[in-house]
Amino acid sequence: MGKKIMLVDDAAFMRMMIKDTLTKNGYTEIVEAGNGAIAVANYQTEKPDLVIMDITMPEMDGLEALKQIRAMDSEAKVVMCSAMGQEAMVVDALKQGAKDFIVKPFKPDRIMKTVNNILG
Repeated sequence: MGKKIMLVDDAAFMRMMIKDTLTKNGYTEIVEAGNGAIAVANYQTEKPDLVIMDITMPEMDGLEALKQIRAMDSEAKVVMCSAMGQEAMVVDALKQGAKDFIVKPFKPDRIMKTVNNILG
């Protein structure tokens, strides 16, 4: 069975871009969420193998969503996406249990390297 990946970003075009990259590389089970609150709500039902989540979002940011997801599932695999200059937030996310991070603008090979490293 394929691995399920949840993409969390308030920008639909960012989700689209990552989804394209993942699909081209054989990951076809992809669920999306437009903010952290939706991601947390859907995590239980979707049970994704990996979450790729933006740090900066309305409603609930990625750090708070990461905390809540990790509280539900201590084994959760979450990769944070950040813009340049968000180093402090990235460090915070890693302390909270994020597995890795990807810096925008995304390079497809960087996305795939990270995803393949985590999902083996």
